[in-house]
Amino acid sequence: MRKLSICYGLMFLLLASAALAETDATTLEDMVVTATRMETSLENVGGSSVTVITAQEIESKKMTTVEEVLKGVPGLDVAANGGPGTQTSVFLRGADSKNTLVLVDGVMYNDPSDANRSANLANLTVDNIERIEVVRGPLSVLYGSNATAGVINIITKKGKGKPSLYAGGEYGSYNTRKFYGGASGGHEKFNFSLAASRTDTDGYSIADHDNDDIPQGGNTDEEDGWENTSLSGKFGYDFTPDFDINLTLRYQDSDTDLDDYSWSGYAGDRFDSYGSPDPDGDKKAGVKVQEFIYRADVNNGFFDRFLESTLYYQGSGSERDAVDNDGADDYSYDGSYDEIGWQGALNFNDWHVLSLGAGHYKERMDYISQWSSIRDKEAFINTYWIQDQLRFWESLVVIAGLRYDDHKEFGGEATYRLAPSYTYQPTATTFKASFGTGFRAPSLFELYSSYGNEDLDPEKSTAWDLGVEQKFFGNTVKLGLSYFDMVFDDRIDYDFATSSYQQADGETDTAGIETFVQWMPMADLDLGLSYSYTHTEDPDGVQLSRRPYNKVYFNARYRFLEKAAVNLDVYWVDERRESEYAADENGDPVGKLDAYTLVNLSASYDLTDYLQIYGRIDNLFDVYYEEAWSYATPGFSAYAGIKLSYN
Repeated sequence: MRKLSICYGLMFLLLASAALAETDATTLEDMVVTATRMETSLENVGGSSVTVITAQEIESKKMTTVEEVLKGVPGLDVAANGGPGTQTSVFLRGADSKNTLVLVDGVMYNDPSDANRSANLANLTVDNIERIEVVRGPLSVLYGSNATAGVINIITKKGKGKPSLYAGGEYGSYNTRKFYGGASGGHEKFNFSLAASRTDTDGYSIADHDNDDIPQGGNTDEEDGWENTSLSGKFGYDFTPDFDINLTLRYQDSDTDLDDYSWSGYAGDRFDSYGSPDPDGDKKAGVKVQEFIYRADVNNGFFDRFLESTLYYQGSGSERDAVDNDGADDYSYDGSYDEIGWQGALNFNDWHVLSLGAGHYKERMDYISQWSSIRDKEAFINTYWIQDQLRFWESLVVIAGLRYDDHKEFGGEATYRLAPSYTYQPTATTFKASFGTGFRAPSLFELYSSYGNEDLDPEKSTAWDLGVEQKFFGNTVKLGLSYFDMVFDDRIDYDFATSSYQQADGETDTAGIETFVQWMPMADLDLGLSYSYTHTEDPDGVQLSRRPYNKVYFNARYRFLEKAAVNLDVYWVDERRESEYAADENGDPVGKLDAYTLVNLSASYDLTDYLQIYGRIDNLFDVYYEEAWSYATPGFSAYAGIKLSYN
């Protein structure tokens, strides 16, 4: 409670300062989001809880990967098993990573061959991103099986105007080298945007060299590197104002050095068959990952755009091939999905839009390891959904949706969602709420692997939230507070006792509070403060692992002298319960991971209209912390770069 009081005290001070600001300062931008599966102003998304990270924010942070950018989002936690390129999981509102759907331009990024059909964000770079939208709460009605806790939608830039070019490079800690470039533009009917990047780093030992409770020495002294090549492109052609086609492509190729994990409960390198460090080993484990996504769509407008229609074909694929510490093939995963669908909208008027859609989804996977294999497994889902958006008296927005999924193995399942909001205009106060159900089919790995269980049933969930948002001083200050509660029935989890996936007997509950304050005291200064409290509980009343009760994030962006900019990020993450199977070298349970505070700083300066220099410092005060037991995180690290651009 003391930590909670401190947090609200900071928010009060921020608001009190805002009260003294000039009321003619620049207003907060009204963003456009896809929480309704179609472009909608933020004021018209009903009760949805939405965070939008703009291209300007991403640019100011000077970060490389999406997972780095996401760490400040309220209600969202990220945990990586080591350094760059290692398995990175995202937990939205305390739910499992498998309950969050990650999209890139509407294409599912979750890997069908992953054990839980989760999204690994380790290799997803920020190249060519226009904005990132995080919608918290159940969205199975719009996006299907994996969206029971929410959706992260990464939207690529669309070219416009005269051609522009950019290229740059940076160098920094751990012998990190990065080179990148891109081009975009539009002329009459054609538009395009292209981006490419290459990152190489020697890295650091994935097994934590600074953790005195695991074996040290040769098995934690070596560096574990990462190489990543990313290519992105978006192309469009407008035949008429009411008829256009678009193509989106993204490809990533990465190589990551890995350390092993002992059955004793900690990370290390070159374990023997008994799980003890093997000093005679001379090979390095690693994994090569290739990922790609694609989407082609045809868009039409009829009867003065009363009817809008989109026909699309999209999909993704991932190949993961690993070698162990003896240099032998360890495992190989090959997963893909494709979907063909149609989405339409009836625009009755400015206050009534009815949208609907249908699709056919197919996912596949192959898996080969030293011990088992899955060959040519697949699943089909036919989907049908409808959503009504209504606005009354310029104040009340009601969004209601219904979906029906027909799964090859599990039959039909209906989900629904209701998300109203009401704005009291005299005080600019918005009250929000949502209620929805979710449905998640087991993954192919959960069903058919040697750890699988073909008797599994789908997970089902029910969730609701209530919130209020308040604007002050001509929209220069915005305050929000939300309470949420999600209940999962038949939650699927790995059971170490049976070495297989089983369903929890009872309800798993996640509930909490999300608050934020945004303040623009002047045109060139943005301040933000958020706080999240998340309580998780499995059917036995035990907190879910790696989810902190409390998290605080502060951000400040300042642009000055018309050429310079500085960005400050401060994160405080509470202690977290680790898995009951995590142990030290003596076999003693870990229990909890310690709380930590991180400070990151970045700055840039435009030497000319075409040349920018910049720098970034991560972990400014060299704080020691772990996101997962026995896996290392970076200490103080610094990077400097140069960027050339032509508009």
